Amino acid sequence: MNKDELKGKMENLKGRVKEAVGSLRGDKKQEAEGMIDRASGAVREKFGEAKEEISKDASGKEDVSGDVEREDEVDRKVSREEDEDE
Repeated sequence: MNKDELKGKMENLKGRVKEAVGSLRGDKKQEAEGMIDRASGAVREKFGEAKEEISKDASGKEDVSGDVEREDEVDRKVSREEDEDE
């Protein structure tokens, strides 16, 4: 869990409390603010989850930049061998 996920969860919780208090008090404005906080928190949490997933994918993948260099080296070697055969 990263900080965006955590902050999103906290904002969502804050919105739920604000919404409940607004509902109990009959304060439609506070209720609406709570809904906005919940939605904002959910978005931030999902952003954090996506960020975490991208981070896992990036760290889990092999660095292929060296593969490209080796492929170029093989191509040069094959080319030299073909030149020697002629």
